[in-house]
Amino acid sequence: MSDFQLVMPKMGESIAEATIIRWTKNVGDKIAADETVLEIATDKVDSEVPSPKGGVLKQILFKEGDVVAVNAVIAIIDMEGSAVAITAPATPAAPVVEVPIKEAVTHIENTVVAASTHADPIMGGNRFYSPLVLNIAREEKVSMAELETIPGSGNEGRVTKRDILNYVANRSGVPVASEPQVNVSTPAAIVVQQKTTPQIIEAPKTSAPAPAKQSISLSGGDEVIEMDRMRKLIADHMVMSKHTSPHVTSFVEADVTNMVIWRDKMKKVVEKREGEKMTFTPIFIECVVKAIKDYPMINVSIDGTNIIKRKAINIGMAAALPSGNLIVPVIKNADGMNLLGLTKAVNDYANRARANQLKPDEISGGTFTLTNVGGFGNIMGTPIINQPQVAIMATGAIKKKPAVLETEHGDVIAIRHMMFLSLSYDHRVVDGSLGGSFLRKVADYMEQWDVNREM
Repeated sequence: MSDFQLVMPKMGESIAEATIIRWTKNVGDKIAADETVLEIATDKVDSEVPSPKGGVLKQILFKEGDVVAVNAVIAIIDMEGSAVAITAPATPAAPVVEVPIKEAVTHIENTVVAASTHADPIMGGNRFYSPLVLNIAREEKVSMAELETIPGSGNEGRVTKRDILNYVANRSGVPVASEPQVNVSTPAAIVVQQKTTPQIIEAPKTSAPAPAKQSISLSGGDEVIEMDRMRKLIADHMVMSKHTSPHVTSFVEADVTNMVIWRDKMKKVVEKREGEKMTFTPIFIECVVKAIKDYPMINVSIDGTNIIKRKAINIGMAAALPSGNLIVPVIKNADGMNLLGLTKAVNDYANRARANQLKPDEISGGTFTLTNVGGFGNIMGTPIINQPQVAIMATGAIKKKPAVLETEHGDVIAIRHMMFLSLSYDHRVVDGSLGGSFLRKVADYMEQWDVNREM
């Protein structure tokens, strides 16, 4: 066969679908190997999708704006380059080939057979539901009957993540018919289980009410600003996290005087010798990694009633973008890096995040997240967990404060550098004892920093 099927790439274990932003190639265009064919967006990052093979773009299976499951076929490339190019319509918009819904279904079903390790969208009732939508439905106990009543804003009336989250936030709580139960146990297996003796409850004849829209009054000087695409995705992700995890936050105050003295002494040395700026973030990450090794059950995820204990320690570092949005690059295998390696990784990710140059793989796979609210002058914060993780730590601003010190000659009051640490954790699996002990251990590593340490 001379045809090559271009599929939606997998961009991290928690990413089940992506939105097509723009096709950079038209039907009939020649494509070189590794040349960008389209731009996509997930709830984490925008990215370009190159073609692994060269040839002629023979067919486009999805339009701009469509939400497509990972591993689904999105385009056909004639590798021999001999196919007759399909004339594109003379419109400003990127031309696409309209594909009947049955043909698109066939492509997705074929992908499921070929890639048994991934769950593509499946049919439930009369519509497709992506793994992400089905997972939210399971967590929120939304039956298949309710899913069928939710108005879909996606292509062909598909229910998007935003649709189901809006529905959950405004659901009336009226009992519905007992329908097939959606069970999503792992990303690789989506099963619809039929109850053996379903109890049939007659639903009211009237259709389900649309989610109520909150009325906002406007005055003369008010300005209405529509959220950009990334802000909408962040909003959905935050709402989903609060719906998924019962959040609890613990706080400790740490005396980081030794750490501040060491960093002030070493930052010029590191910048002169390595050309790297020495910030507090890599120091914080090293302390977090040590504490995770002491309390590995913080480094877990939940899969239904199973707890997945992560072997790798991948630390996400929340970074603010110039637009005001947030992105979380992930330092993979942070436990295998020394402090200089962490410093270089932090600086590299921070610089490329601001330039919007991060790759999808660099913002996925995190097992624990650190956010520095002190960078904005805040003394503490209560961050929202970055799903599917179970904990996130915030570091506050370092402030000089009077503190009581115990000496061999008695207690004295001294000026010390103090900082609040806060840990938000998922109370389904992390109790106060584990969460509090872990946070205290991070503070201990910070307070015990060796001022004579070499780097």
